[in-house]
Amino acid sequence: MFKTRTETVALLVLTFVVSFCSFVYEFVYSELLTVIYGGTVTQYVITVGLYFFSLGVGAALSDDLNPNDYGGNFFRTEVLLAAVAPAGFLLIIGLNSVRIPQAVPPEVLWTVARLPVVVVGFLSGFELPILTHMVDNSDSEDTATPAWIHHLGERLHDWMVAFLGVFWNVEPKTGKRSGLSVVLAMDYVGGLCGAVVYARLLYPGLGLIPTIFVLALLNAVAALAFVAYFSDWSLTPSDNADRRLLDDSTTTPLVGRVPKTLLVVCLLLTASYAGVVVNHDATDERLSELYLEQQIENEYPPGAMSIEITDQETTRYQHVIRYERTWTGAGPNPHFTDRSESCLRLGSAVQLCDSWADSYHNGLVDVPMSLVDSGPETKVLVVGGGDWIAINHLREYNVTVDQVDLDAQFMNMTKNDPFFRHWHDDAYEYDRLQTISADGYRYLQQTNETYDLVLLDIPGATDDDLLTLYSREFYRSVRQHLSDDGMMVTWAYSPDQYPEHHKAFVNTVGAAGFTRQLPYWAWEDVDSDNEVERVERFYVFAPGDRRPLSVANGTAYVQQYRDRYHNRQWQRVPRYRGVRVNSIFHPNYDVLVDT
Repeated sequence: MFKTRTETVALLVLTFVVSFCSFVYEFVYSELLTVIYGGTVTQYVITVGLYFFSLGVGAALSDDLNPNDYGGNFFRTEVLLAAVAPAGFLLIIGLNSVRIPQAVPPEVLWTVARLPVVVVGFLSGFELPILTHMVDNSDSEDTATPAWIHHLGERLHDWMVAFLGVFWNVEPKTGKRSGLSVVLAMDYVGGLCGAVVYARLLYPGLGLIPTIFVLALLNAVAALAFVAYFSDWSLTPSDNADRRLLDDSTTTPLVGRVPKTLLVVCLLLTASYAGVVVNHDATDERLSELYLEQQIENEYPPGAMSIEITDQETTRYQHVIRYERTWTGAGPNPHFTDRSESCLRLGSAVQLCDSWADSYHNGLVDVPMSLVDSGPETKVLVVGGGDWIAINHLREYNVTVDQVDLDAQFMNMTKNDPFFRHWHDDAYEYDRLQTISADGYRYLQQTNETYDLVLLDIPGATDDDLLTLYSREFYRSVRQHLSDDGMMVTWAYSPDQYPEHHKAFVNTVGAAGFTRQLPYWAWEDVDSDNEVERVERFYVFAPGDRRPLSVANGTAYVQQYRDRYHNRQWQRVPRYRGVRVNSIFHPNYDVLVDT
């Protein structure tokens, strides 16, 4: 039993620490699976469900632990968590960094990728029952806290009990409280603090990789502190008598001589994780590069492409990755002209490469500009386009442009970066440009402006964070802000490669009131083999009939590829039976694609 309340306070502090770690592990794994597989809601819901299920299993089996060695089992649990949590994190990354044989079913990979969640949840399930048992062993009413804090706590308790009495039948508790109530209370406090610290400090300040090592370090330190305080192992043996947690009124400390091997492992883990945390920037950068390079290389046939990450930065809204891709395959390079070129990714989606940066924006801007008049009286809204390249193309037509992009940090970064300046030529200084840092959907809800052309230069539908920009409500807002002859333009995934996405996308646009579509491709000889290749697919949508695409009166780009555009005709927007539209409050996840 405890001889003073100091030990109870120490155990409650440990409860706070392990609860903090337990909750944040859940968030880290959820975010990691979201980054790799996409689908924020899906990954968080499944991870939380698996985690709490595993917590329940661990808690249920905690009764089978030896009641005479709860302290030793707590130590073992913390050491195992310190070892398993980062290993599971790296396993998930590794699964998506190596080439998996196609014979392996996707369901197997799905299961293996979530095993770390189950294991960490299972181990965490042991913690509260063990801590509750040890707190219940306390028989002292002595306080180790200052009197004013003690009295303040009593006053707060009295007020809260009085409030409970309004709705429940209460009987105020006097004397020593149950171990379950105080441990659960501290567990919830630790969980709340974990959520706030993760969201406000750890994730935005350190990133996922350093955060997992910070948590493992806390588990390892908690294990060492527990052993040092409550066992007969001490650097100052004379103090042992005052620092023992006894079990069942015996004189044997609950934490006896821990196995030397396990103690050495815990010390090594603590030292290793401390080194990683101190050098977290270098660790994060190197591990991220290894993962990203291998992941991108896996998108090509074996040995065909070598990837080198040249720069990466995480803004509030997205992970910006710059890299060089070098053709290393046999035979001619079918992807681009030179041996190497620079590319940009936002998250998992490729945004542009040197070989097709111009042709993509030719398709987004120069083709639809053949359908409207040039000049200041033409008003264009660009949603997205934080690299300023679309603005550079629009500047050639002397139109008035409003640009709305959520990520101001990314827009500022691209202004003076040599890679982007090569393509946008300081277009942010265009005198007919107004830039608004805001969410495109919110902007359309609040503005009274009308536009002749709305260009959607937004990321692909790879994550449910973007479901709003692919929703009926968003497209309806766009339609409501079009002039009488206005049109909306967007790039799109190929219906051949992503048929389910295409059907949901088209039905959603149609449900928003767009009845006519003009589909087309952007074209360019990207590999200089004298053959023109399709680069990107685009659609012009309108709520009614519009003037035809005229090659003779078209832009220079349309005239250059006149044989590709001379027969482009407006079509009716189709409607696919049995395919639900994507709505903000009733999402259709078929609109998301797995790239």
